Amino acid sequence: MATVNSVTTGTSTAPTAASTAKETEDRFLKLLVTQMKNQDPLNPLDNAQVTSQMAQLSTVTGINKLNDTVNALSSSFMAGQTLQAASLVGRGVMVPGKQLELSGGAAFGGVDLTQAVDSLTVNIKDASGAVIHSADLGAQKAAGTVPFQWDGTTDSGAVAPDGSYTFEVTAMQAGKKVDATALAVGQVASVSLGAQGATLNVVGLGPVTLSQVKQIL
Repeated sequence: MATVNSVTTGTSTAPTAASTAKETEDRFLKLLVTQMKNQDPLNPLDNAQVTSQMAQLSTVTGINKLNDTVNALSSSFMAGQTLQAASLVGRGVMVPGKQLELSGGAAFGGVDLTQAVDSLTVNIKDASGAVIHSADLGAQKAAGTVPFQWDGTTDSGAVAPDGSYTFEVTAMQAGKKVDATALAVGQVASVSLGAQGATLNVVGLGPVTLSQVKQIL
């Protein structure tokens, strides 16, 4: 006969933050009442001192309640982030990176601009680091993500074989170089959950956070 492993369920006996705060409040009040009952009639407790002690108790209680609220909001945010990340499995995303995968005569990448530019150039390199194709994407009138596609044709007119390549971007405005971030394209294979939230595992690019995703394809 098969053995069924038993699973014990029930309410944990560990004290919650709320019960701990309540116990602290009760002990404080009992101590204060005892102190007032046994005070010296000729030298009674100072009203200002009692008021200060009550204010301290109120502050501690308020901080405990604030902590509970923040923890609840954090849990809700994490749950929402997990659902959002899970919906991206199987989808293509554009994230910071210089990788370019050529397959079937097509490779996709992008550039993230912080401002408008007069000119934007993409230099595609082979495994040895040599530039095999330069693409002029022209002027860009606004900041944001600029996608591009490469058909595998090199500057010499040859057709590059399918495989992995890298690229660099150069953005110019009024004759000066400006910041531009290369964006790689990959497919989300899975999602990992950790203390810092959800992480996307992107094929060929590795783990990335949701905040790094510039565009969903």
